[in-house]
Amino acid sequence: MMTDFEFLLSPWVLGLFGLCIGSFLNVVIHRTPLMLERQWLGDAAAQLGDAAELGRASAISKGEADKLAAAANALSVHISKLPQLGIALPRSRCPKCGHQLAWHENLPLLGYLLLRGKCSACKTPISMRYPLIELTCGLLFAALSWRFGAQPSTLLWCGFGAALLALAAIDWDTTLLPDSLNQPLLWAGLAASLFGLTVPLADALTGALVGYLSLWSVYWLFKLATGKEGMGYGDFKLLAALGAWLGWQMVLPIVLGASVIGAIVGIGMKMMANLREGRYVPFGPFLAGGGFVVLFAGAPRVLGWLGWA
Repeated sequence: MMTDFEFLLSPWVLGLFGLCIGSFLNVVIHRTPLMLERQWLGDAAAQLGDAAELGRASAISKGEADKLAAAANALSVHISKLPQLGIALPRSRCPKCGHQLAWHENLPLLGYLLLRGKCSACKTPISMRYPLIELTCGLLFAALSWRFGAQPSTLLWCGFGAALLALAAIDWDTTLLPDSLNQPLLWAGLAASLFGLTVPLADALTGALVGYLSLWSVYWLFKLATGKEGMGYGDFKLLAALGAWLGWQMVLPIVLGASVIGAIVGIGMKMMANLREGRYVPFGPFLAGGGFVVLFAGAPRVLGWLGWA
């Protein structure tokens, strides 16, 4: 007979919970880059607002420094007057007409279906991205429940999966992998290992080290050879986090899987003329995909695929 604990961690219940978390992730995915950009603009404006420092650092005339500082101070004032922007505030609203969504319009999946994919006020179409993220997160949580069963660590893996999903979507949209998500994911992986909930601590620490240094080395080799940056520092941190959660043995399989999937997607996008300006494809979503493959396949099977078992 199923206990209450087993019921709460069953695929059906965790799947419904994942739908709700997916709705929250939509907010995180949309607002986190905007919050970062606003913060960066504010920091830059504050730095440029010091005319004396600007003149020293850039070796421009006092008159030019004063003009630039005045413009920067005006920008700083403008940013300070913008409406509050955070994960919790303001409440969700239509970006076209500003209609604030009612509680029933925010229901995961159901809200989109009830609205028939359109804003109830201005009838502007709502992106399919929102219900897809919710559905993906729901299916992911259900799959994790099936993979790990009714045990406390399953909730940890759900948090891991939600963070990976958010990072993949943000990177795909903006080529940013925010430290506000990357770093907690890394430290959570190390903490989970410390308490014996994932891989041994030595494997987690080594995984974080190998994950970071491997892509860091590739980055610098590519930059020294071509003079260009082939990836961002966020990719190093994401692979370090994956190594902390999954162990050092899984770092190479993750990178290999991510490279193959990324190459296939990139070629497909090029053939369909869908490559964005600059002709690049962010690597973060494929690292996340490689992490999911390794997670669900399990270390013994992955090592067997590579002939290391």
